[in-house]
Amino acid sequence: MKTPPYQPAFLGLVLLLLASTVRSQTSSCDRACLEGFVDRYFDAVVANEPTRVPLARNVRFTENAQRLTIGDGLWNTMKGHGGYRLFTTDVEAGQVAFLGTIEEDHREPDKATTALIALRLKITGGEIAEIEQFIVRNEDAAKRVLAMERPHPVYLEAIPEAERMSRADLVKTANYYFAGMQKNDGKGYYPFTEDCERYENGSRATNVPTPAGEQRPDPKTASVYSSQWSCKEQFQSGLIHFVNRIRDRRFVAIDRERGIVFSFAFFDHSGGANRTFKTPDGRTATAGPVQPWTWQIAELFKIEKGQIKRIEAILERSPYGMNSGWSTWEEGMSDKPRDVSRQ
Repeated sequence: MKTPPYQPAFLGLVLLLLASTVRSQTSSCDRACLEGFVDRYFDAVVANEPTRVPLARNVRFTENAQRLTIGDGLWNTMKGHGGYRLFTTDVEAGQVAFLGTIEEDHREPDKATTALIALRLKITGGEIAEIEQFIVRNEDAAKRVLAMERPHPVYLEAIPEAERMSRADLVKTANYYFAGMQKNDGKGYYPFTEDCERYENGSRATNVPTPAGEQRPDPKTASVYSSQWSCKEQFQSGLIHFVNRIRDRRFVAIDRERGIVFSFAFFDHSGGANRTFKTPDGRTATAGPVQPWTWQIAELFKIEKGQIKRIEAILERSPYGMNSGWSTWEEGMSDKPRDVSRQ
């Protein structure tokens, strides 16, 4: 019996499926590939030669929440890579986020200024489709981060496969931090490990040793929260209430293998009546910036067994009410968490 010839339509479908499979195989980008894109991107920025890196035809680029053309902003001033490098590599979504230091132009031509950067790249089909970077030009902060030399080993540790959380649960856990800090009342759910640590702009923000000759403040009776307290004690104190809105909570890279979640957000301090609040035991306290104030923040969380173990953030004051450039106005003013890693 003769085998019937392929019909043209069927043959075309087969060829289309084969081509799709080939494209899928050739466009996949593993951890090393994604992290390599960061170095290739920085090399291109230092040289101010966009052609050194594969850019999608409609690539979108923002710097400090402002949409710019490729070749502008940091492209004009970056002199070299920095010494501190911390990745959140999301192979499933083709996204990689980077927190670290860079070198920029100095007033004296033979010198460089150290700055902090949070960078997100979205890779599609072997090309960079999105570039989002947040630069903190605070040399003291950058030097503190640089002095850390390398990320804490916990960030490089893989979570046992049987204990790895889903993407949704990792985002949910990280968002408990934002939810617990916004209008903090000391009565929320605060999933911190006992040894949780937080660093902001290279400064230790939790468990700071009590200076010699001083007494450690009591979280239950103090009027101002202290960096000498643990992560959980700070939240249970109810003294961070003046952070009255944490909005545009964008979770942009999720590394399930290592249990790391990378986010961008804005912390608003509205001032006025928002500065005065009740502590958990009913006392009246007043704290926080006097004028309206917004922090633009890049923050990442190491999560193990449903609890936050370590937090690192870089932040800088931005115009009050600033939008990220990646959200609608309504999204930017909302405190709802959004996993945008796969969008």
